[in-house]
Amino acid sequence: MLFLTLTYIAIAAGGLITLALMILKIGHMIGDCPKSKAAARATAVTITTGFAAIGAGGVILIGAVLPILRDEPLAALMLALGFAALCLGLGFTHAVATLRAVVSDVMAPAVRPA
Repeated sequence: MLFLTLTYIAIAAGGLITLALMILKIGHMIGDCPKSKAAARATAVTITTGFAAIGAGGVILIGAVLPILRDEPLAALMLALGFAALCLGLGFTHAVATLRAVVSDVMAPAVRPA
């Protein structure tokens, strides 16, 4: 059971770290534009921090369910990894959409009242 838990933690934490680094990289790429540079990079760091905190909590909560399926260790590992990947993927999609929304608000020209 210990090997199963350590395997889950290594794979799920690796996925979390990889996705967090991807958010930072996307923010850096969007920040290449002079107009959105400061907003994109600051937003990317903020969103990445939130994603990592929520994602780590989710990985821990999903890992806490592993002992319930002690009789089927491989099935428990696959279910936990699949659910963690699903949750992290949805969080990543939301994080990138939020980053794009913030940057597009900065890029939009200001509308002045008549």
